Amino acid sequence: MAAAAAIHLDFSVAQSAATIRGGASLAPSKTSKTFSPISQRRLPFAAPKTLKFSTSSSKPLKSCPRLPISVSASASAAPKTTTFHGPCYVVGDNIDTDQIIPAEHLTLVPSKPEEYRKLGSFAMIGLPSAAYPIPFVEPGTDSTVHKVIIAGYNFGCGSSREHAPVALGAAGAVAVVAESYARIFFRNSVATGEVYPVESESRICDECTTGDIVTVDLEECLLQNHSTGKEYRLKPIGDAGPVIEAGGIFAYARKTGMIASSPI
Repeated sequence: MAAAAAIHLDFSVAQSAATIRGGASLAPSKTSKTFSPISQRRLPFAAPKTLKFSTSSSKPLKSCPRLPISVSASASAAPKTTTFHGPCYVVGDNIDTDQIIPAEHLTLVPSKPEEYRKLGSFAMIGLPSAAYPIPFVEPGTDSTVHKVIIAGYNFGCGSSREHAPVALGAAGAVAVVAESYARIFFRNSVATGEVYPVESESRICDECTTGDIVTVDLEECLLQNHSTGKEYRLKPIGDAGPVIEAGGIFAYARKTGMIASSPI
């Protein structure tokens, strides 16, 4: 009786999964199988173990997953790539959300274009000027020349405000490369799709200087500092990559058919 129940449950799960993916219904298996996530590495989200993100690629995953090169969240959105190039902005450990975007600016509504841009003008304004004499965003402007932020340990700690990654994205940053992240900042970065939160395999912030020209290649899991000639290995962005690439969790859900697309 127990074996029959297990087989029936196994078949129901498999059939539901196939239906969601648009595939045909599966015939019941004679032996119970265990459905495991695509990747065995720990997901950066507080998600059930049975949750996995599917990608459009049928190729088997490698140690450094290949991500789609160009995907738009909507017809009006510009396509994104997995390679980012430009000057970097270097910070140290425990950069909290009050330093990324102070609380007095949280009344700005990111869904309003004018306020979104204004939010970007305040990105990283909470950093102490004595320690960071070069501003992330120059006064009088609403965007930064620093496309990549290189940080130390526990970047994005503090409050759970999702304005933090939104402010960085609104300012024009596309990726943060840090030794580690506060869990909530990583989660908010993925959910909003504003910046790629990439982890480094070594402490890069001690070997780079604000203004160094760098290239971050997510596909090759590599950061190149062209100013110093050094290269650094990055940890794979993994299952979070396609979500950010699509423009956030809701855009990804619409793109993959999890929820209905918004009417035009």
